[in-house]
Amino acid sequence: MNTDITASTTPEYPVIDRNPPFTTVVGNFSTLDYFRFATITGVSVTVGYLSGIKPGIRGPSMVTGGLIGLMGGFMYAYQNSAGRLMGFFPNDNEVARYKK
Repeated sequence: MNTDITASTTPEYPVIDRNPPFTTVVGNFSTLDYFRFATITGVSVTVGYLSGIKPGIRGPSMVTGGLIGLMGGFMYAYQNSAGRLMGFFPNDNEVARYKK
């Protein structure tokens, strides 16, 4: 079974790492990735709180919304970081940093 994502699509930008490990991808998070991560989490906490109809439900609803936003924000930041390393998204900063 071929699990290589680049087998079906050709990268448009320079490839830094064709199959980056988890630690490399997380270490490559940019300031914008962290900002988006925090924004998605914050919006989800707010939506979770506002969606709690009864006062006794607001707290658990806010925590659940926050956890969902935390996971979603992390996955979004991870996708962007991995995409830059694999050459699918613009990666000028990464090319300059990882150039050997």
